[in-house]
Amino acid sequence: MEFDSYTVSLLVLREDAPEWDDETAREMQDAHLHHLATLHEQGHLVAAGPMGHDRFRGLSILRVPVEAARALKEADPAVRAGRFEVVVMPWQVPAGAVHFTPTRFPHSIADVEAD
Repeated sequence: MEFDSYTVSLLVLREDAPEWDDETAREMQDAHLHHLATLHEQGHLVAAGPMGHDRFRGLSILRVPVEAARALKEADPAVRAGRFEVVVMPWQVPAGAVHFTPTRFPHSIADVEAD
């Protein structure tokens, strides 16, 4: 049997995460969204979104090996600012079992609110 390989990445809220005022939080969310949209446009990221959990805050599925995914996700401005840590792991599914429909990722909160 053949398998398709992806990398799953989780953004985990750090216990020592900085507290941000509303303006800083919005700026960081815009930077985070822009980073994800850019990864998607470059063909590395196929799916991403928030998670409704206290510690596990976001999930991404990437088309790159684990170490490349780690480097891409650690470049996220919210990770670099100390808000999140990154957990990455390989994920394999039977070939053809998962399909990702082409879409557009928002580059900012304004993009989200406009849709």
